Amino acid sequence: MTPSARVQAAIEILDEVIASTRNDGPPADAIVTRYFKARRYAGSKDRRAVRDLVFRAIRRSGERPNAGRKAMIGLASEDAELTSSFDGSAHGPPPIGDEEGAEGSLVPAWLQSQLSPLVTADEFPALLERAPLDLRVNVARTTRQAMVEAFEGAEPTALSPWGIRLPPDSHVDQHAAFAEGLVEVQDEGSQLIALACDPQGSTNILDLCAGAGGKSLALAAAAPDAHILACDTNRARLSNLEPRAERAVARIGIRLLDGGREAQQLADLDGQADVVLVDAPCSGSGTWRRNPEGRWRLTAERLQRVTKLQARLLDIAAPLVKPGGTLVYAVCSIIAAEGADQVAAFLGRHSSWLAQDALGSFGRKDGDGRLLTPAHDGTDGFFVARLGRSC
Repeated sequence: MTPSARVQAAIEILDEVIASTRNDGPPADAIVTRYFKARRYAGSKDRRAVRDLVFRAIRRSGERPNAGRKAMIGLASEDAELTSSFDGSAHGPPPIGDEEGAEGSLVPAWLQSQLSPLVTADEFPALLERAPLDLRVNVARTTRQAMVEAFEGAEPTALSPWGIRLPPDSHVDQHAAFAEGLVEVQDEGSQLIALACDPQGSTNILDLCAGAGGKSLALAAAAPDAHILACDTNRARLSNLEPRAERAVARIGIRLLDGGREAQQLADLDGQADVVLVDAPCSGSGTWRRNPEGRWRLTAERLQRVTKLQARLLDIAAPLVKPGGTLVYAVCSIIAAEGADQVAAFLGRHSSWLAQDALGSFGRKDGDGRLLTPAHDGTDGFFVARLGRSC
């Protein structure tokens, strides 16, 4: 493929991505893969180059563009070589017209006022940088130093005592340490959420929104004698936990819940958990560097729906905690309504609860919790709060 043909291919893919974000369709990665399955003539270098163009254009465009061409022109406004590829050749895009603007902002305008006040404009570029690849070491079975030595280019993470960091393009799924359950892919910030639960001894820990079980696995590795119950309403995601737990040699109970009936189905556990972790569904704004098109999918209506769900999950979790126990609330979000505002509202509804320090010196204090961000901490964006129930 010529440079112009690569640009045109990226424009066509971006058109599909834009439509997909409007209609809750598949993610950009899946669209890129599908595009090239139908175009076997494209070589590996072409595929990599086009994919890079697609994601560079997505990262640059905070507002969802009305067409892939506009997104690519925005990228070309910062890249003279790319501008020359708009040459009108047989397989390339037509030249850029004088009327075709190149506006761009990293964060959608409507969202900028919704972010935590800690996330100022100077932090916006870091929200869209390529993320590193972090692994969590299964410290129940090996040591971090052993895994640093096992992976080429690995370094210990700065904050998590369980983490190692690899270059972004590293492949680990075929590595023997991964196959043997000695490591799991997990962002350092996500590891710190498990650390905030202070897992130890034979405590009873309930992971209310376990998903595929990443944090349950981290808790089990840190406290092998703890009694951990992973719950979720998503059968497909929760089904991934059992084989992962077997690979890690981790003891984790699993309970599938029916959406809307969680409180009734957990009533037998009222007042029994030392720790309840609510890693709630959220906007995903803390993971834009991994999923930049997430900015295009998020709307004010969706944000309102998810904050209502978060509040409901916190209220479901509260009675499960024993007197003197702890509720840990976390979201991979940098939006105030999902973080500090959500915790303030919970404390307003539940007078017998008090905020505790969640992460010590990690992150920055944000209301009654702490905020981790790519610019400040080198992690994905997370808000986490520890809430203690009075004895």
